[in-house]
Amino acid sequence: MDETPLPAITEQFARTIAPESDPVIEEMDAKADLEGFPTVGPAVGGWLRLVARMVDADRVFEFGSGFGYSAYWMAPAVGDDGQLVLTEVDADELDEAREFLDRGGFADRATFEHGDAIETVDRYDGPFDVVLIDNEKHRYVEAFEAVRSKVPVGGAVVADNMIAAGPLEFEDVRALLAGDDVDANETSRGIAAYLDRVGGDPAFETGLLPLGEGVAVSVRVE
Repeated sequence: MDETPLPAITEQFARTIAPESDPVIEEMDAKADLEGFPTVGPAVGGWLRLVARMVDADRVFEFGSGFGYSAYWMAPAVGDDGQLVLTEVDADELDEAREFLDRGGFADRATFEHGDAIETVDRYDGPFDVVLIDNEKHRYVEAFEAVRSKVPVGGAVVADNMIAAGPLEFEDVRALLAGDDVDANETSRGIAAYLDRVGGDPAFETGLLPLGEGVAVSVRVE
């Protein structure tokens, strides 16, 4: 995480107190490292599990699941009768997600949806106790609008990559949120627009978790 504005010591310390991984998670971490695949990492993964436990989550929806890393971390908190909805446009990655969750004993509580997440969520009724937004950064606001009404009071919307994400320029995000007119790229504008949207929504309270690449947590309060 040395290239992000977040201090490395924060990430390292968070990992020491995060829930223990298992052989499947360790394999997923190794795969991500080998392929340069952008997962949330174990510190944020363990924290996602904690969020799911804190809200006593029965149902989770993910906008962008990759090969199932985040879903795997949250799966133990959902319980045998719960539901995790994974969405992914890459069929091969979704197949890998199915295999990993099956090997962990969690496939029975997972639904695997191939296709656009924003189109997929329209087919589902709420409530979703935890929502993870991790799809295309310029579509974060669109994702939030698509799922907002399906999040109950006490539920949480979690969005990754608030501080770092490929071409994202953190200083441009800060400038945009301050109302400055800057020549920002699409990713930076998408993240700034998302933070502005959820931060200004009276039905949600939002804070920033300074782990991984920056995670925004919005809890529905009314």
